[in-house]
Amino acid sequence: MRHLDFSPLYRSTVGFDRLFSMLDSAGNETPSYPPYNIERTGENTYRITMAVAGFTEDELSVEAKEHVLTIKGEKADEDTDREILYRGIASRTFERRFQIAEHVRVDGASLENGLLHVDLIREIPEAMKPRKIDITSGSAKQIETTAH
Repeated sequence: MRHLDFSPLYRSTVGFDRLFSMLDSAGNETPSYPPYNIERTGENTYRITMAVAGFTEDELSVEAKEHVLTIKGEKADEDTDREILYRGIASRTFERRFQIAEHVRVDGASLENGLLHVDLIREIPEAMKPRKIDITSGSAKQIETTAH
């Protein structure tokens, strides 16, 4: 894969550092465990579904901090009194990070049938939403000033 050099853009932009670092790291190999889906469930709602078979609620953690959603799984020590002849279900520790956009917050998380569902919602502040400006016709208004 070709590597793109964004350094000329760093000199002429302000406030896009995070965007360029995300683009730089996009080509890096990412771990494939555990598998996950990202879906749009509504106009402003999203869901990340992660396959975490064998993990309990106590062994999973979901944390959102500074535009990064981190999902960790730490398997408790297994019983040593049983002998496993074949291990096809992975139960290793993992940490998966997702970049989340501004104004996106975690709405909740649930564990059902070995799938961890993390619901996200985008809440755009009223001041940032587009607003319609009425156009009026008529004479120009004069600003009155008073002498002090």
